[in-house]
Amino acid sequence: MLWSAWLSVAAICVLGAMSPGPSLAMVLRHTLHGSRLHGVVTGVMHGLGVGLYALLVVAGLAALILHVPWLFHAITWLGALYLAWIAFKSLRSSGAGPLSERTDVAAVSLVDAARDGFLTACLNPKVAVFFLALFSQFVSPGQNEASRAIMAATAWLIDTGWYVLVALVLSHSAVLPWLRAHAQWVDRVTGLVLFVVAVRVVTL
Repeated sequence: MLWSAWLSVAAICVLGAMSPGPSLAMVLRHTLHGSRLHGVVTGVMHGLGVGLYALLVVAGLAALILHVPWLFHAITWLGALYLAWIAFKSLRSSGAGPLSERTDVAAVSLVDAARDGFLTACLNPKVAVFFLALFSQFVSPGQNEASRAIMAATAWLIDTGWYVLVALVLSHSAVLPWLRAHAQWVDRVTGLVLFVVAVRVVTL
């Protein structure tokens, strides 16, 4: 794979990862209600979900999702319902928990953080559309498997790196106290963002 082509893929993946949306809201939610580790786990598992989609695209399997309408719409609705459920929980939150200096974080498990990070990526078929549009510019019939693997790995590592960085920044001692003081409003904004995204997923 040419260096210039890789740089183009990497730059677009960075922009895609940095776009605000449900992924950012999910990492924010688990960082605040759990800990830095919870946010990192959410980011890592979200990156794994994104990497899975990238791998499916370069393997040619994402075309199946796009060309079997009922499957595409089923995944879309599952994703919207899942985001709406998380939004409902956030909107009902009182802001209590680790945000208010609680030391017991068992109520916010790492399993929940991992699940939410992974499903936020996997239940969004538009991730497949994004990678199909991107990789179609760089994948050719005679391209070797190593080049395709590099593209998928690039998407995976960039997404993971970005959301791990977000979790680290949000949990910094200079940032977290302010977020703790405004926990309830953070929850409400997070829930509103997730709800709006869920509605847009099924109406676009």
